Amino acid sequence: MIIVRAPLRISFVGGGTDMPDFYTQYPGRVISAAINKFIYITINHIPHTKKVIVKYVTTETVDSPHQLNHTRVKEALLDLGILKDIEIASFADISSRAGLGSSSVFTVALLKGLNAFLGKNLNKQEIAEAASRLEIDLLKEPVGKQDQYAAAFGGVNIFQFNTDHSVTVKPVLLSYKIKKNLEDHLLLFFTGVTRDASSVLSDQKTNINSKLETLKQMADSVADFEKYLLSGNFEKLGQMLDEGWKRKRELSSKISNNTFDVIYDSGKAAGAWGGKILGAGGGGCMLFLVPSEKREEAKASILETARSQNLSNFEEIPFNFTECGVDIVYRDDRK
Repeated sequence: MIIVRAPLRISFVGGGTDMPDFYTQYPGRVISAAINKFIYITINHIPHTKKVIVKYVTTETVDSPHQLNHTRVKEALLDLGILKDIEIASFADISSRAGLGSSSVFTVALLKGLNAFLGKNLNKQEIAEAASRLEIDLLKEPVGKQDQYAAAFGGVNIFQFNTDHSVTVKPVLLSYKIKKNLEDHLLLFFTGVTRDASSVLSDQKTNINSKLETLKQMADSVADFEKYLLSGNFEKLGQMLDEGWKRKRELSSKISNNTFDVIYDSGKAAGAWGGKILGAGGGGCMLFLVPSEKREEAKASILETARSQNLSNFEEIPFNFTECGVDIVYRDDRK
């Protein structure tokens, strides 16, 4: 049996510039941080059954991967030539479709586990590229590469997506004090609204050429965000989140709506410097950067406004940053 875990992530600025339609024209850049919320994949060798068993929100037991409804598992097994005698199950600390990169995190953990099942030890870059290939090239999903890299590497990083399709990874080495202070200035909420990121991303992809200058500004803003982060200037970081959110909303009408705008405005009115909807938008999680002395006031205002908007499942998600990337946490090779 093999158990793999990979971290979810929060992205700060540059999201959307990791899509091939953009970075083949101009280098994309994203700064993001892995958090201590994980997706777990277990893989078990079940000889003599001649079956493929996949357990997620449902259980599929089939004779061949070709018969699976789970597209990621199906494509991964077929691509790697694993056709029988395997059981795969997945578990998550947070619901999927929350804007924390869960789909790609799942893919990263799955491919790490399946390659280990075959006796292959892929490094972080290789796993990130394998997951990107599966989603972009094989499944033809309208996604970029930031989530695969964030899940594979862990920590706080700047990812640069180059015009030749290569990716440069630059760790942002924060002192313990700055990292802890940043955690204390951030508020993360799950809106209770889940969405299919593909529909939002497809709309963004269609608009890339018409929004090229906006995307360039988003990519270029990463260097300034890093500068203010390393100096601990949280107010400026909050202002940059606010500016980035305004730019991101220009990319697609599906990224936000009146309900989320009202909640966002309530957070700012209560003292938050800025924030954003994480991921593609349209639901999932909201992030705010708040002065520490106004943290409780802002949290109360945001939660009260969410209730007034009939979002009964809106709740805070406590978290910390993690240096952990994708990793095998348990392995027993006994047959």
